[in-house]
Amino acid sequence: MQRRVYLDQASAAPWHPAALAAHGQVAAQLFADPSRRHAGGRAARDLLEQARAAVAGELGAAPERLVFTSGGTEAIHLAVRGAAAANRTRQPRIVSAAVEHSAVLSAADDAGADHVRVAVDGDGRVDLDQLEAALAAGALLVNVQHANHEVGTLQPLDEVAALCRSADALLHVDACQTAGRLPVGFDRLGADFVTLSGAKFGGGRGVGALAWSPRARFAPLVTGDEREHRRRAGLENAPGIAAMAEALLQQAASSGTGPAAAEAARADRLRRRLRESLSAAVDDLEVHGHPEETLPHLVAVSALYVDGEALVGELDRAGFAVHSGSSCASTSGEPSHVLVAMGALTHGHVRASFGPDVGEADLDAFVDALATAVGALRARSRAH
Repeated sequence: MQRRVYLDQASAAPWHPAALAAHGQVAAQLFADPSRRHAGGRAARDLLEQARAAVAGELGAAPERLVFTSGGTEAIHLAVRGAAAANRTRQPRIVSAAVEHSAVLSAADDAGADHVRVAVDGDGRVDLDQLEAALAAGALLVNVQHANHEVGTLQPLDEVAALCRSADALLHVDACQTAGRLPVGFDRLGADFVTLSGAKFGGGRGVGALAWSPRARFAPLVTGDEREHRRRAGLENAPGIAAMAEALLQQAASSGTGPAAAEAARADRLRRRLRESLSAAVDDLEVHGHPEETLPHLVAVSALYVDGEALVGELDRAGFAVHSGSSCASTSGEPSHVLVAMGALTHGHVRASFGPDVGEADLDAFVDALATAVGALRARSRAH
């Protein structure tokens, strides 16, 4: 049987074994409503608060300033639209890097405030001069992600945070691509809001979190009960929350010396080799993203004279799962808004993101498969 190589971890990572075990145990044993006063409810409440303390600890946040959500998208909307609703005395403007995830851009568009998008350079790093100019007119919130979801580039958050503080603007950092993989503490990011998704680091689907600093405030978007300290109504997903917390604890990304750090070092060696191999193997190919300040496990490329979705299909038939186009908008037929903002080649775009089960031989085989697929698609195009 042909070995299939999963290279789409940036979309959804496989379950961490400990997270999967925690999910099953809690689903089987702690199914009661955490808001109820009987023994089952108290046990579920204890589990929920233990998980909250664990996730908050990884972020360097106080447990009372962390709310669980249904995933990264809801957490983002709660931060962006919730902040706009709760800060009516601030300048009604939101500033976003042009390469933010579509969930961030959509939330800002719908927040009832002016939305200014700031340009980026060819690697996808936010233009600090343009950001400073945008902030001169005032802003209630700035959105700058920790790492880009399409090309992997890490943002200069030290400088971004300093500009936000000078302008008295709140800073939201979408850490969905970095939580569980790299340190994402508030002290490191300089953020007022941090959002994360369990699906991106092996913590399971349908769960995420929003944490905030003492100076931040936001209004709830979902109301109707007193759960999550009235920050977010609805019965909590206790199995998912336990799984996400367990995955974060197991990977210990905040320590800088745990399993996440070891995997990041291994993956970065493979990433560097993959960038070089792809450039050498395929003509008219552009490798995207910053070559150094980047996610360690992600490489994105575009091949001229090739359709991205056709390339994904060819690679899938060859046994490689990759992604093409803008995240959460791959069926629209539109080019990646990230690549457009970067002024990069959008044709034949694919993103490969890998985990611990992928090794050097797998990536060498991927390079060969990509070169073969590009050659075949170009030949067909010429024939027509």
